[in-house]
This record gives sequence, C-alpha cells and structure tokens, in this order.
Amino acid sequence: MEPTGTVYLIPSLLDESGVEAIPSYVIDAVKKCSVFFVENERTARRYLKRIWKEIVIDDYEWFVMSDTSEVSETFRLKLKGGKTIGIISEAGCPGVADPGQLLVAIAQEMNAVVKPLVGPNSILLALMASGMNGQQFRFAGYLPIDNHQKVKTIKELEAESHKKNCTQIFIETPYRNNQLIETLTAHCKPSTKLCIAVDLTGTAEWTRTKSIAEWKKEKVDIHKRPAIFLLLAGH
Repeated sequence: MEPTGTVYLIPSLLDESGVEAIPSYVIDAVKKCSVFFVENERTARRYLKRIWKEIVIDDYEWFVMSDTSEVSETFRLKLKGGKTIGIISEAGCPGVADPGQLLVAIAQEMNAVVKPLVGPNSILLALMASGMNGQQFRFAGYLPIDNHQKVKTIKELEAESHKKNCTQIFIETPYRNNQLIETLTAHCKPSTKLCIAVDLTGTAEWTRTKSIAEWKKEKVDIHKRPAIFLLLAGH
C-alpha cells in the first residue's frame, strides 16, 4: 500500500472573543501542515494569524472547499504526494454541521491518517450546559424555512423526544432566532423543556433551560446572535 499524507481536522472559533477555547496543541498541528483546505480562505488566514502570530501565510498552499470534483481530485493528489493537510471550517469543528465531511471520506478511502483535534463545538457545549439527556440526543440541523413545514417538523421532534426521552438539538439562521422562539412557544406543549444557548465561548454567552410555559413569560431578543436550541419533551 502506497504511503499517503496526514489530515488534521482543525477546530476554529465559535466567537471572535473565544480564542482561549482553542487548545495550544492546535498550533503544533498547524505547524506540521503544508496545505490547507478551508471553507473561507480570508477568515481562515486571519484565524491562524490570531492563534499563531509568527505564521508565514504564504508558506502554505490554500484551497477553498467545495463539492466539486476538481477540489476532490486536488485533495487526492496532495494526499498521494504525502502532504500533511489541515481542514478548517468557518466555526467549530470540521465535518460536524460544517464542511469537511466529503474530504475526510476521501482520506478514509485512501487509508490516510486522520487526526481530529479537540476544540469548541456548539452542539456538545450546549448539550453539556442544558441539563438535558446527554445519553440520547439527536442533531437535526436547520429547521425548514417554510413556516408550515417548520411547525410540522417541530411537532415531530417533540413527539420523538417524548417517545424516546431524546434531546433534540437544532439551529436557525441568526436573523430568524426570535421568530423561531415564538414558533416554539406557540406550538410546543407547556411542560416541554427548551434550552437556548447563545454566543457560546464568547464574553456575552449564556445558556438557559426552562419549560415552554416559563419561556412564554419572558421577552427574549437574540436577533442575529449565534444560538443553538435544544428540546426535551416532558413525561
């Protein structure tokens, strides 16, 4: 079997003020890389410069991740050439609700060494802070944009949560956060628990878990703030 390169899955910031959430050993991995496949080259360069001021950006090869065959073929060629590659998405951990999965799948097919690095992940951080069931949980990603479909999906998630005692985790585009809260409080049962986690790892972060009945009494404004939502139906 021909030797192939190594792939480091490099976590990035969830919040611009949360640099301390990035472990120091991430810098050691960056130093080993010669090629980066990134979601956004400009922000990835700026991020690496923040965690390692001495980095010489032009010493590295840069490629923007996409689902094209051209990018996949370039990735294969770099691995075949024995390169050490870093994959960086815009926020959090590559391949987990963020791009990178397809390239990692190629690396696995080629029997390359894949090294996932510890870093901030909003799904796990929110679950940890929620007080909800951490033994059984499901990440549902983004809810449908269409309001009718959104309500239908929320009711399905709530019903499954009740049946399986499962924590349902989902996200929304930040400018629709407030509308989502209104929809959840209008259509979920009063006893269902809702956790909202906002600005995780940032200086203004907060995580609160309350029943739908309790949330109805509060005025929450998290317009355009990164947030993640968790639902656990009552029994």
